[in-house]
Amino acid sequence: MINLVWLVPLLPLLGFLVNGLGRRYLSKSLAGIVGSGAILAAFVISLLMFLEVRTPGFQAVTVQLFDFISAGSLHIPFAFQVDQLSSLFLLIITGVGSLIHIYSTSYMHDETSEGFARYFAYLNLFVFSMLILVLGANYVMMFIGWEGVGLCSYLLIGFWYKNTNYNNAAKKAFVMNRIGDLGFLLGMFLMIVHFGSVNYAEVLPQIAGVAKGDGTLAAIAMLFFVGAMGKSAQVPLYTWLPDAMAGPTPVSALIHAATMVTAGIYMIARSNILYTLAPCVQNVVAIIGLVTAVLAASIALKQDDIKKVLAYSTVSQLGYMFLALGVGAYTTAVFHVMTHAFFKALLFLGSGSVIHAMGGEQDIRKMGGLKKYMPVTNATFLIGCLAISGIPGLSGFFSKDEILSHTFAANKLLYVVGLLTALMTAFYMFRLYYITFCGQFRGTHEQEHHLHESPGAITFPLIVLAILSVIGGYVGLPAVFGAPNLLEHYLHPIFAASAEKVELHEMAHSTEWLLMGLSSVLVIITIFLARNWYRNFTDNGEPRTGIAKVLENKWYVDEIYDAIIVKPLLMLSRFFEEAIERSGIDRLVNGVGRGVQWGSQQVRLLQSGQVGFYIFAMVIGMVILFVIGFLVR
Repeated sequence: MINLVWLVPLLPLLGFLVNGLGRRYLSKSLAGIVGSGAILAAFVISLLMFLEVRTPGFQAVTVQLFDFISAGSLHIPFAFQVDQLSSLFLLIITGVGSLIHIYSTSYMHDETSEGFARYFAYLNLFVFSMLILVLGANYVMMFIGWEGVGLCSYLLIGFWYKNTNYNNAAKKAFVMNRIGDLGFLLGMFLMIVHFGSVNYAEVLPQIAGVAKGDGTLAAIAMLFFVGAMGKSAQVPLYTWLPDAMAGPTPVSALIHAATMVTAGIYMIARSNILYTLAPCVQNVVAIIGLVTAVLAASIALKQDDIKKVLAYSTVSQLGYMFLALGVGAYTTAVFHVMTHAFFKALLFLGSGSVIHAMGGEQDIRKMGGLKKYMPVTNATFLIGCLAISGIPGLSGFFSKDEILSHTFAANKLLYVVGLLTALMTAFYMFRLYYITFCGQFRGTHEQEHHLHESPGAITFPLIVLAILSVIGGYVGLPAVFGAPNLLEHYLHPIFAASAEKVELHEMAHSTEWLLMGLSSVLVIITIFLARNWYRNFTDNGEPRTGIAKVLENKWYVDEIYDAIIVKPLLMLSRFFEEAIERSGIDRLVNGVGRGVQWGSQQVRLLQSGQVGFYIFAMVIGMVILFVIGFLVR
């Protein structure tokens, strides 16, 4: 089955081509079947490959299709690598992606047939690009997928392109990602110069033989991390992700849960030995991750757009994943990627169900009391909130608690800040839940009249994701439970080289129980606080003041960027336009044109039409030629 790995990205690519080229001829039902069927088929193949990969003693397999770049001693094949890490990400991408495609068949039903097919074409291309990213056997292949998801995010965020604000959001995502991508590109160039290859099978063993703390490794690791900061929305390149809410809700779920934003996590996990041997950069990763987690969580506390709350929640959870990578807990970071894909996709699709029922309304202050109208959405959304908050027994508890325990072992201060972030997560998620689903309905009478549970194509993915949000964490049970950690055992070959280079922090079981108990009790107390404050929420319409206003305005980060980056660049560009473009280059070019025109007008005067003058000029010319010939001789 492994040798058929090329079918996994090929099927979404075919779906993109069929829907893209046939968008004016395909019916909505056929476009939906093609788009969803391609991802479902890819999921089935991915599942069969996963079963093959998890057999004991499996060794990574590289499937080469053709030579992509060959220059001197540098050979970069177009090849796929199937191992434990790539096969796990295949399952997440195609599995959650399939549910999002099925959900989209109902959610996007109001689009025209052409728009519907165009939407599914973009969605298929997005999944294709992400599959290339995780399947590639070298960093160039990863970069191709990396750029592909950047392009698709631009197309999908600006899908409703007649809205100028949506176009601006799409451009913002594209430009901010280019900043990070430059870092990734420079890192690859540096890797080629020093190691002569970008193929994982060749370059990673070379890196493993380099001394810890080597400056070249640190430079490459830092440049790669700049790329990860852009793609996975870390401070300071995070502001594009909340604005990505401009796209349709299923797109938000796909970008935030299963695909694009996890690319940076995948890249660092794949390059784990590089970061293990560059501890200074690893510390930067941990600090940036934690700063991002706290900043985004604080902003989410006072957002009133249901999708904006979830967007800042995603930024915060991504920060958590980078914190795990920064303290060397690579398996734990991948574990949280998986559990986060389940509950965050559930929450985004649940918010889409609410928006669908509310006729497009996204302001939670105009909702309320929805649980009696939408029982399935309410129940599944509540499970998502419990999972992301880290309630014991649900998937988010196991991955979040493992991150906190590894952080505690590495640095107590980072642990305290990480725990505070977990409490903020519980608070803003249950603020969102109680304002939206509890209390009295605060919308218009017309909205209330049309409230209803979403159709089966929307609720079915919610139910499946809710089940996964409950049971998904049991593949990574901590040692204190006395059960084997299946995920750690499965991913061991990927992180074995790093495990040999670091001294593991052994933690007493009593300490681990204490940490789990502390975080669980504090989270439950936080949820009850949110319940008491918001279950009977009423909007008094008064503007916020003080720190609440600062949080509502997202710490004014966008305004600061405008003031110190955007506006000075605009002023500089206007200066260049006036001083260099118009006064310099344009005047020079236009001056040449005017000079030629003036000279031709003067030369034209010689054409007088008098034969005598022409004979005189001819004689003068002959004399001049004679003199020149004489002088040259």
